[in-house]
Amino acid sequence: MGEVVDRALRALKAAHGGPPEVWITLRDEDAVVRSATEVERRVADGQRLPLAGMTVAVKDNIDVAGVETTAGCPAYAYLPAGDAPAVAGLVAAGAVVIGKTNLDQFATGLVGTRSPYGVVRNAVDPRYVSGGSSSGSAVAVALDQVDVALGTDTAGSGRVPAAFNGIVGLKPTRGLLSTHGVVPACASLDCVSVFARSVPTALDEAVAAWAGEVLSDPDL
Repeated sequence: MGEVVDRALRALKAAHGGPPEVWITLRDEDAVVRSATEVERRVADGQRLPLAGMTVAVKDNIDVAGVETTAGCPAYAYLPAGDAPAVAGLVAAGAVVIGKTNLDQFATGLVGTRSPYGVVRNAVDPRYVSGGSSSGSAVAVALDQVDVALGTDTAGSGRVPAAFNGIVGLKPTRGLLSTHGVVPACASLDCVSVFARSVPTALDEAVAAWAGEVLSDPDL
């Protein structure tokens, strides 16, 4: 078993063993192994993958192909046929998606407590709120369950939980990252945001997510 597969399986195990409210849906082990094995094949073929082997969590208002999108509302759930461009960009850069994370329902809230899937506790001190709405994504990174994560930031929903959990939360210039495949909170203000434990990694992640827009529209 290769290094990327090992790393992905460790991330999946950490997610299963961590606070249950962080995640809404985890990919099954076979799917994670297939994704990681594909990354190893591409690296062996000489492809340059800036995020090779990094594990990623995706806020559950952003589409991941074959994984249910709930936006924190079970009655709203649907199964997307394809990845949102931001997710596609990370996958193309070599990241392995572990699963979908909890959020304030429909990304409307700044506390991380407004979800039927549970209150997401602060990674530093569980007596405090995690911040929202991208609570699960921020805590998954802060707890070292994954390397990076995608969230959204319409009015602070990425930066607030990053600050509350001691990690880096980057809100790119609005419009730079595609919001296709993102359940809207306020379509004119929505923005895909990124989480990481360092600024350089956050920048690499943002660039990869931006590249997903180019992949989805070759005329750009």
